[in-house]
Amino acid sequence: MGNNDLNQRFRFNALSVIIYLVGIVIIVQLFNLQIVQGESYRQQSNTKLTRESVLEAARGSIMDRTGNVLVGTNMGFRLELYKTKVDTQTFNNTIYNIIKVLEKNGDSYIDTLPISLNPFAFQFNTDEDVIKWEKKNKITEGATAEQAFYELKDKYGIQNDSIEETRKIMTVIYAIKTTGYSTTKSIELSSNISRTSVQEFSERSEDFPGVAVSTLPLRDYRTGNLASHILGYVGKITEDEYQARKDRYSRDDYVGRTGIESVMEEYLKGENGVRQIDMDVDGTQTGEYISKEAVAGDDVVLTIDSNLQKAAEDALKNNIEKIRNGGFSQRYNAKGGSVVVTNVKTGEILALANYPDYNPGAIYRGEGWNEIRNDASKPLFNRAISGAWAPGSTFKMVTAVAGLETGVINKKEKINDVGVYRGVPNIAPVCWIWTQSHHGHGRLNVEEAIQHSCNYFFYEVGNRMGIDNLDKYVKYFGLGEKTGVELPSETAGTIASKETSQAKGKRWQGGDILNASIGQGDNNFSPIQMARYISILVNGGHRIDLSVIKSVVKADGSEVPRNEIKDFTNKKLNINKEDVEQLDISQDTINTVMEGMKSVAEEAGGTAYNIFKNFNISVGGKTGSAETSTGDVTAWFTGFAPFDDPEIAVVVMVENGGHGNYTAEVARDIISEYFGMNTQVVEENVQADTYTEYAR
Repeated sequence: MGNNDLNQRFRFNALSVIIYLVGIVIIVQLFNLQIVQGESYRQQSNTKLTRESVLEAARGSIMDRTGNVLVGTNMGFRLELYKTKVDTQTFNNTIYNIIKVLEKNGDSYIDTLPISLNPFAFQFNTDEDVIKWEKKNKITEGATAEQAFYELKDKYGIQNDSIEETRKIMTVIYAIKTTGYSTTKSIELSSNISRTSVQEFSERSEDFPGVAVSTLPLRDYRTGNLASHILGYVGKITEDEYQARKDRYSRDDYVGRTGIESVMEEYLKGENGVRQIDMDVDGTQTGEYISKEAVAGDDVVLTIDSNLQKAAEDALKNNIEKIRNGGFSQRYNAKGGSVVVTNVKTGEILALANYPDYNPGAIYRGEGWNEIRNDASKPLFNRAISGAWAPGSTFKMVTAVAGLETGVINKKEKINDVGVYRGVPNIAPVCWIWTQSHHGHGRLNVEEAIQHSCNYFFYEVGNRMGIDNLDKYVKYFGLGEKTGVELPSETAGTIASKETSQAKGKRWQGGDILNASIGQGDNNFSPIQMARYISILVNGGHRIDLSVIKSVVKADGSEVPRNEIKDFTNKKLNINKEDVEQLDISQDTINTVMEGMKSVAEEAGGTAYNIFKNFNISVGGKTGSAETSTGDVTAWFTGFAPFDDPEIAVVVMVENGGHGNYTAEVARDIISEYFGMNTQVVEENVQADTYTEYAR
């Protein structure tokens, strides 16, 4: 046998020995694990559980244009309960001990049980709802609230003589039976507990099997009612919403319900993380760690200025209360109102106010929801964008522009207002001054007609050019269409036209053009549409879109492209921009109309002269009032400043505000705030009857 054969045989024998020895080691180890220590490992596996919990991401903040945080996030503590291996009595006692800690520290807890005590009563709206509930919960059909209560007590194995204590225990068990929980899926007992409660649950964890405390981001509405209709509020996600979005949401998430919170939900919502919780089988927490970090949502920066917003809200509220209290010459039961302030060059909304308003934070916390929802004054209603009213005489600038541009009048022509207009057969509408004094304004040109708000003049202009010519300019100024502002529930309003009449089953008649020309008939527009119209008018006739979102900032500091935001909001709000005929309005026409608006505020006889005559900045404006079908009088003021180089437009609307002149002081106060004016304007008490009319 050669050396090579000997070497190969040696290597083979050595390898066999190694394999043999490794096999012996493995067998010994398996014996040790399965036989010697097997019982120990089995006990550990039966006494330790790892629960996976959602680590909620903070929602992005909502800020004003200067970076002031209007809605942010604070960290809070959530109390959760997992299923454990304890007997019924121990479990019920644990629940009651948990509730005692919460109540002692002023913390609320889950309570959806539809039975109240003292006296026993069902919390349902109809008997049919009671029957459905009894069937679902396997309660004897036709049972009284008291009988149902004691059936649940027996079913849940609650051994407590006090009905008050029994109900507290029952609320938690009922919630568990309704929503379910397990050893790995918790039920939320309280969405925001105090640090005192956190400390007590942590220090006495052995007394509270199954209890876990986790941190969670809480929505913080930091400015009370300020800008409530812009910001909106969030609410707990519904089961249907969760099922549709569970790839990104948990059952405990909150989603935007109205305002920016709703429209920008996809940006504001962050990416949830994952938290692992170790517990013994008896429910005692033994450890926790983060397996996936949460990522905060994007911040939304608004175009509004919070200081100007507050000034607008205060001015509107004070004005409405003044009208109600008879602070002007006549008392009206003003029902509510709105204000919109825009940058006329960019279309940015600087302030958007409604009265009455509401506190989004209170709704988020579940405080007074029924009172807010059922309030007859409709505090949740965004009058600025969702309501439409006849604009009255604030519309007359559209008629003036259309008349001048179509050539049916020129800026020097004077029309003789004799009080009663007889240009259309079989009808005889009057100018507002005829109603008051039985004479007309006499001979007026277009500037003077705007100054004195002469109905007769605009009847004649409208009658000369016809509704089709007028409607071209109505549409160009953005009236009768959505502005595209990034807020939900915007109305398109309606314009007086042959098409609108036909849609209503009416025939267009000769007198309809007269009503349309003074901002009545089927003309109904929202305050935000009116603000866009005035902005286009005074910026040189350039069409602009309005916006309340300035930018969206990601966590890394980068900004979302502007076109991406607009495409997203247009799609979400179903905004489809229609093509509008381009009208090159001459600067001479615009100057003429603006001069008329200047005389409204700055010349004696102007319908807002008493408000602005001592003002430090030159402004233009127009008052208006229009009677509704119920007899209420919608009051309007539209204005801009400064006159020589307009920066802002202000539109004020008050439901049943009586006279447009009454609302002009709201615009005055807002303009004062915008330009940093600290001087008080002294109001001269002028009899409002001087300006009383049907559509001025």
